[in-house]
Amino acid sequence: VQLVESGGGMVQPGGSLRLSCAASGFTFSIYDMTWVRQAPGKGPEWVSAINTGGGSTYYADSVKGRFTISRDNAKNTLYLQMNSLKPEDTALYYCARVIPGGSYFTNYDYWGQGTQVTVSS
Repeated sequence: VQLVESGGGMVQPGGSLRLSCAASGFTFSIYDMTWVRQAPGKGPEWVSAINTGGGSTYYADSVKGRFTISRDNAKNTLYLQMNSLKPEDTALYYCARVIPGGSYFTNYDYWGQGTQVTVSS
């Protein structure tokens, strides 16, 4: 199992970024997926989740209305479109595979190495 995030970078407040997570080594389409972030000196924070088919999506209150999670099962790729970015969105962003039947918020069995997002003027 491998999850590889990309698309992070430095952006000014109000800007946008699109994160990608390329999945391999497992049948991507049968797993719910999630994004989690960790800011410096803080614990992990659940950001967003999506079900296998992409028809159900969930967001933390802190990002609702600004971030959009999506997936392309044909390309084995998970996405996170981030708009109206704020300095408090600065963190290392990870994609993670949800354990079947587990909670979107805490039950992951694999995650990637992360991609850094820095929001600063």
